[in-house]
Amino acid sequence: QVQLVESGGGLVQAGGSLRLSCAASGRTFSAYTMAWFRQVPGKEREFVASTTWSGGNSYYADYTDSVKGRFTISRDNAKNTVLLQMNSLKPEDTAVYYCAAGRRGTPRDLRSYDAWGQGTQVTVSS
Repeated sequence: QVQLVESGGGLVQAGGSLRLSCAASGRTFSAYTMAWFRQVPGKEREFVASTTWSGGNSYYADYTDSVKGRFTISRDNAKNTVLLQMNSLKPEDTAVYYCAAGRRGTPRDLRSYDAWGQGTQVTVSS
């Protein structure tokens, strides 16, 4: 079972940047689809970005439309780490961000993930 620990959240002004980090335990990290989801009170947890193995040393990155061009997901398999670089942040990006790991299913579907971090708060002020 993979265990995940997020870090890097905080308070930032609109237009600013933050980088979230997710450290994973386990020896098969490279085979996992890793993703970031976010959730605000009263709403469902929503997909933000994912990185999925696509063969050889290649990974496919996917983003929800609202963050394309602003957020970048990356992974370092040697360090069992996945990052989410968030630029040009907007107040509507305010949420608790969760890291997730899964081996099967659709990357955008939260039911595809069987390991979750504890979440890290991101607050963007206007």
